[in-house]
Amino acid sequence: MDESAQTNRKLILLTGATGYIGSSLLKKLEHEEITVRCMVRRPKALAGRTGPSTEVVQGDVFDTDSLARALKGVHTAYYLVHSLGGAGSFEVNDRRASSNFSAAARRAGVQKIIYLGGLGSSEAEKLSHHLASRQEVGAILRASGVPTIEFRASVVIGSGSLSFEMVRALVEKLPVMTTPRWVRALAQPIAIDDVVSYLFEALSLEIATNRVFEIGGGEKVSYEGIMREYARIRGLPRLIIHLPFLTPWLSSLWLAFVTPLFFRVGRRLIEGVRNETVVRDGTARQLFSVEPMGITNAISTALEKEDREFKTIRWADELSEKGHDVGHCIARFKTRYVDSRFVQVACSAERAFKPIGCIGGKNGWYSYNWLWSLRGLLDKLIGGVGFRRHRRDPESLALGDTVDFWRVDAFEENRLVRFAAEMKLPGRAWLQFEVDAENGRCRIRQTALYEPLGVSGFAYWYVLYPMHMLIFKKMLEGIAASTTERR
Repeated sequence: MDESAQTNRKLILLTGATGYIGSSLLKKLEHEEITVRCMVRRPKALAGRTGPSTEVVQGDVFDTDSLARALKGVHTAYYLVHSLGGAGSFEVNDRRASSNFSAAARRAGVQKIIYLGGLGSSEAEKLSHHLASRQEVGAILRASGVPTIEFRASVVIGSGSLSFEMVRALVEKLPVMTTPRWVRALAQPIAIDDVVSYLFEALSLEIATNRVFEIGGGEKVSYEGIMREYARIRGLPRLIIHLPFLTPWLSSLWLAFVTPLFFRVGRRLIEGVRNETVVRDGTARQLFSVEPMGITNAISTALEKEDREFKTIRWADELSEKGHDVGHCIARFKTRYVDSRFVQVACSAERAFKPIGCIGGKNGWYSYNWLWSLRGLLDKLIGGVGFRRHRRDPESLALGDTVDFWRVDAFEENRLVRFAAEMKLPGRAWLQFEVDAENGRCRIRQTALYEPLGVSGFAYWYVLYPMHMLIFKKMLEGIAASTTERR
């Protein structure tokens, strides 16, 4: 049996599988056909998100009995648990969690622990509470007696990374940013794909004792540099003004005002910005095959990957998993707004899909056709495509078809169609329809999707939302009514 086959047969425990890093690593492990067991507090959170060979068990790092069950028979354990967003002191929680885990791993006979922590030199400067805690966790795991590989990373660039989402929220919403001077401290941002590659390759790295590896991207750049590069890629002109008196505490309040998502964790993240997080020991580049990408490629890859994943979502499933399976809901998915609604009709999937295929034809848009025509006229006046009054076929659609100022960019006969907007917008928009049939009835779901670009994009969404809500509601009602017109 070759080495790769032996690695695949060893049982791997993955903690933090519902988190950003863990979920990305899980996809890689499953793709490589590694035998994986995921330990999560709520197994339902992974329902439908794992492969058939992946085992999901209930467990909690604060429950020693559940840890013993989860670690039984495990060869290598990934420790990707973090308490930053939890209740109470994250330092105390992380200390207790890692102590419980390391002791349980030793008793279970685990052969290796792999952990992802944070870069920062405690010798050069005083580390922030967040970075110091990350490194303390690594020390606790290394002291367990189980050989431990600790990776120390700088800012992770990828959709879902807290640091990246913080940068994105600021750049997207603020044309003028006032920042403390210490945002110029150097970091070495690393792409999520590169982080996952390091974590995966560590499975086959034979170690007899603990190892600490510093990992970073292909270039050193400050948080300010990350913001400027993100703004450049997105085409957003931004002015950054440095204020020497802006303390971490004031910065966190300002950040919470801009985006409430970071109210609880923003201060801790901001405190860490003033620490340099660069690679000083290049051993990882010698032992691993990873060739880390630079900041431009990391950001571009993150946005492109997010785009691909976003376009493959079936909103009937996604909203149901997140508890939004109601007649009408409004949700946010990262930077995008989602307005979704559905109706139930008593007919076959073919009949339910028929009026959707006729959109833009003889029945127009099923409601307020004069408003749709006005929108097309306005688009034409500002240099857009306008209201294209022709269709390839008046009663059917196909991938690539143009329908007025939309284009079909996804199509499944009698199941799904998604239109991508081609009118002038301060952002991007899609309109998706899904048909799900069961027991002689169908659910028709209509989902409007919008990704704002800059301040004008956010203003466009909020100013026109009342009108859009009325138009889309009437439109879906018209489609539902059309399913009963001919039998």
